[in-house]
Amino acid sequence: PGAFEIFQGRKYKVYRGMGSIAAMENGSKDRYFQTDAKKLVPEGVEGRVAYKGTVEDTIFQLMGGLRSGMGYCGAKDIETLKETGKFVKISAASLKESHPHDIHITKEAPNYTTEN
Repeated sequence: PGAFEIFQGRKYKVYRGMGSIAAMENGSKDRYFQTDAKKLVPEGVEGRVAYKGTVEDTIFQLMGGLRSGMGYCGAKDIETLKETGKFVKISAASLKESHPHDIHITKEAPNYTTEN
């Protein structure tokens, strides 16, 4: 739920915390004991969050990533992955190096973002 907006060519979900000025102006003043206040003192923020798609699309991408990882491990099913899969620790520098670098991404992939 919630409204969308396009900003610089990207789709975002609008976020408005209940303690934001806009929310207080629209009725949440009493929750923050500011019903009679002439000037509101906000306790929340408004902003936008990059739209990541539907839950269905997210699950599809997660399943694809799991299948890919299982392929790297040679695991045909979850049970084999549990038995033979190994975690390997890598350094922060290795993590950074393992991501695309020295390139300006011009077309976004649905399963990759450079944002934290």
